[in-house]
Amino acid sequence: MRRHVRRTMEMAVLASLVLGAAPEAGLETALEGIKPEQVLEHIKVLASDEFEGRGPGTPGEEKTIAYVTAQFRSMGLKPGNPDGTFLQAVPLVGFQAKSVSGSFQAGGRTVALAFPEDFVAVSRRMTGEAQVENSDVVFVGYGVVAPEYGWDDYKGLDVRGKTLIMLVNDPPVADPKDPAQLDPAVFKGRAMTYYGRWTYKYEIASEKGAAAAILVHETGPAGYPFEVVKGSWSRENFDIAQPQPGPASDRVAVEGWVTEGKARELFTACGRDFDRLKKAAARRDFHPEMLGCRARFAVSNALREVRSNNVVAKLEGSDPTLKDEVVIYTAHWDHLGRDPHRQGDQIFNGAADNASGVAAVLEIARTFTRIRPGPRRSILFLIVTAEEKGLLGAKYYAAHPLYPLERTLANINLDVINLWGPTQDIISIGMGQTTLDDLLGTIAAGHGRTVAPDADPEKGYYFRSDHFEFAKQGVPALDPKGGRQYLGKSADFGKRKQDEYTEKDYHKPSDEVKPDWDLSGAVADMRLLVELGYRVAHEPRFPEWKPDSEFRARREAMLKARKP
Repeated sequence: MRRHVRRTMEMAVLASLVLGAAPEAGLETALEGIKPEQVLEHIKVLASDEFEGRGPGTPGEEKTIAYVTAQFRSMGLKPGNPDGTFLQAVPLVGFQAKSVSGSFQAGGRTVALAFPEDFVAVSRRMTGEAQVENSDVVFVGYGVVAPEYGWDDYKGLDVRGKTLIMLVNDPPVADPKDPAQLDPAVFKGRAMTYYGRWTYKYEIASEKGAAAAILVHETGPAGYPFEVVKGSWSRENFDIAQPQPGPASDRVAVEGWVTEGKARELFTACGRDFDRLKKAAARRDFHPEMLGCRARFAVSNALREVRSNNVVAKLEGSDPTLKDEVVIYTAHWDHLGRDPHRQGDQIFNGAADNASGVAAVLEIARTFTRIRPGPRRSILFLIVTAEEKGLLGAKYYAAHPLYPLERTLANINLDVINLWGPTQDIISIGMGQTTLDDLLGTIAAGHGRTVAPDADPEKGYYFRSDHFEFAKQGVPALDPKGGRQYLGKSADFGKRKQDEYTEKDYHKPSDEVKPDWDLSGAVADMRLLVELGYRVAHEPRFPEWKPDSEFRARREAMLKARKP
């Protein structure tokens, strides 16, 4: 193991020599110093077979953090952890269901649930065994409490100890001007809000003291077939290790999904009309309905501890008053590791996802070290673990920040960069959430470019990468992606390349460096993002959430309570 780590360190030193140390420069000159070949060199190292797919808690992690740390050192950046190191330990626990059972007693009959064909379930209480016995079942519609929309699916009902049945996605509220469309003033119309994400559903159920929360899977609203849920929930999953796991945990005992067909069978057995209740749940005056049946679940988990790390470096701000405030760039270093049971290629190299994002943050960091005058506020470069396991590295940092979140101005996240050449546009996932979009638009216009929204807002991509853990805590967060309007290419080129990547390479061993990659577009995007972070670090005002953002109230409360 030490021999491999030593070799990785040697590779890091060699890479830093190849990339070279540019002289100090003004902003524009520094931006010109970002080169495609520098970004590609990092990707080739991180996505090489030697790094074994960069799985958390594996030799691939050791090599990855050694490489990234060596790069930060070579730039002259300071250790980002106030303890004087470049690492933030992230304690994880792996859990896989050894056995899962479930059933409902309804109308004098048993509605059995076959795992994983009819339903999947886990317990995140990390006690090894979790049981729910004789629990009253209540249908709570979409399970949403959204004060800004005047929406409460619980209507004061005490659901402690009960099993909640919920629908996935946001309530589809019809536009009063055109009933064929969704009302843009409620849950943002076609775009998904966080209230529609399955993670929110379990969180609100836990807050209300429920015993179990079961989501009804429907392919359209979920955005993927039940086979996707079945494949991911029936294998080992990870979570952040809790200091005191057990029944006192704030998680519901059982979290799960049930197929639409089985849900319909249950409602029929309870003498209820599934379609009628689903339609009623799309209205503000919906009231939760007791189904008159009882649930039982049992989950037995195999548990193991995994010790992982975030890597963090800091460029200290030049203003003695403002240097305690930070702008954070993030990218996740992990991928899916190695599958020894797989025939053929066993290594999930993760070149695009997300060696490319790490490479981009490394070169953004290098660029910041060359800018004179330097940013007034500090810049933090945070390379996080276990994104593929549920955004866990970012979640851990957001819960245990090394620098106060009320003094964190923004998070800029890079997760899969543009691989296919220059574009007229740059995409902001979840565009319209914060004033960061406005500032990015101004900067892009200065370079003859535009900022475009996500083409598929209903899929909820804003909630599926590391920046979201910062957003949940109230920190304005930006998730930029490569644009779709490729210069000199057909109008559908960008969509075709994205679809091709999703179909052939996403989360597959074939996600490797490709000979047709053109990183010039990624470099152009990176230059915009350096300028964005630099401007944020200088602006007198903090970036803000837009008035209709579900994260605005959290930020306002945080800043109001900020210590002087």
